[in-house]
Amino acid sequence: MDNDPKHTSKVVAKWLKDNKVKVLEWPSQSPDLNPIENVWAELKKCVRARRPTNLTQLHQLCQEEWAKIHTSYCRKLVEGYPKHLTQVKQFKGNATKY
Repeated sequence: MDNDPKHTSKVVAKWLKDNKVKVLEWPSQSPDLNPIENVWAELKKCVRARRPTNLTQLHQLCQEEWAKIHTSYCRKLVEGYPKHLTQVKQFKGNATKY
């Protein structure tokens, strides 16, 4: 969950607090802690390799390449999250190899 106040619903924040749910503190712009950033990078790389020449083609290629991203790739990103989080903590929030 993003802890930036402009992204955090007051109702959700209150519920989490009332139910004693531990929430990690990190900046809202923290790609090291967001697996979807890896997916976006992969999509961008694949689309760029196909060299779209106009907006219509870009849209089509994005859809095609998105459909090719296998669930196992996403699962791998999520399953690696605990190790990744440990590394981010070890580097005190500085850049990691991910």
